[in-house]
Amino acid sequence: MQLLEVGTDAALRREFLELPVRLYKNDPCWIRPLDDDLESVFDPKRNKLFETGECIRWVLKNEAGQTIGRVAAFVNGKTVKAEKDQPTGGMGFFECIDDQKAAFFLFDTCRDWLAARGMAAMEGPINFGDRDRWWGLLVEGFDKEPNYGMPYTKPYYVPFFEAYGFQDYFQQHTFSLAINYDELMANGMQQKVLDRAQAILDNPEYTFEHIQKDKLPQYAADFAEIYTKAWAKILGTPDMTTDKALKLMQQMKPVMEENLVWFGYHGSGPTRKPVAFFIMLPELNQYFKHVNGKMNLRGKLTFLYHKLLKPTNKAFGVIFGVVPDFQGKGIESAIAIAYPSREVWGGKKHQFNALELNWIGDFNVRMIRFSKMLGGKISKRHITYRYLFDRNAEFKRHKVI
Repeated sequence: MQLLEVGTDAALRREFLELPVRLYKNDPCWIRPLDDDLESVFDPKRNKLFETGECIRWVLKNEAGQTIGRVAAFVNGKTVKAEKDQPTGGMGFFECIDDQKAAFFLFDTCRDWLAARGMAAMEGPINFGDRDRWWGLLVEGFDKEPNYGMPYTKPYYVPFFEAYGFQDYFQQHTFSLAINYDELMANGMQQKVLDRAQAILDNPEYTFEHIQKDKLPQYAADFAEIYTKAWAKILGTPDMTTDKALKLMQQMKPVMEENLVWFGYHGSGPTRKPVAFFIMLPELNQYFKHVNGKMNLRGKLTFLYHKLLKPTNKAFGVIFGVVPDFQGKGIESAIAIAYPSREVWGGKKHQFNALELNWIGDFNVRMIRFSKMLGGKISKRHITYRYLFDRNAEFKRHKVI
């Protein structure tokens, strides 16, 4: 076998992108990621993690010169700083033929590269970027299409990782549920949850509203305030700024459906404070699966055709948050059931009939419980594994929050 560093070699970059196309060509559920999304991870000009970290990727060829595997390894300076007791690097974008020897060769390569940089463990398969994309190995739900940014991987990868010695660091659950009142109740939403939510909706101290695209700066400021209080400290990430939030919203704007992006407020007038958000989008992979990874002119036209003439009936939850002082009061369920009402959609029946709550870590007990209370059922499951270089060291799963 021959291991080749991709670097700036154009042919190897193409092989890195095309290997999965060959591996999954007979799999009806696989959806090709956008080439540019993948390439942006490895571009120092577009990925700011290169400022404090480093990344490398390889392709593996057999004796006949055929590509049989690929993988990337990386050191995220922010993560290493946060885990100084056990500095942990990352490995990801793993794809391989059904050959354990080849898979272990790629794992060994990542381990050795990371150990040479002072790491004591490696986590994978993960992304050299935020957790919302390409994070975890699919272990359940191989009969379902992946949501945008979520990995869809081969079933035989699971025994590769576990036989090598990777251990379950945490699991990411995807919950599927209906998107209207009748089906929510029929599929297991608890009456006490609905009653508690309705009490909040009837309370004049609280208001819930969907976003308006012509007021993005206002909602960006509200998003930044809620996110900083509800998520930043838990995830160990920097506080969200209004400028960053506005940039994120502007990126979402072309595919954003106003009635799927919700904010909750407490008080009125000058004392009104943002306390919750529930951001959903149309499930983008239902459009991207038609473009074959290419957002060139043809891909953009294909995307627009399906978005305008064949809109998806599936939505997915991007992020949900309630500031700590207002958690446990029923606001979570109130904002979650506000959007299906016909009044929100001008008296019309909206196009969406299915919702997936994406990327809910098993360490997030509150969100797991909340998803089940809404009647959500686990439809997909990913595992983020960790491998300790010292095989005698104590393994600890992700801390419960």
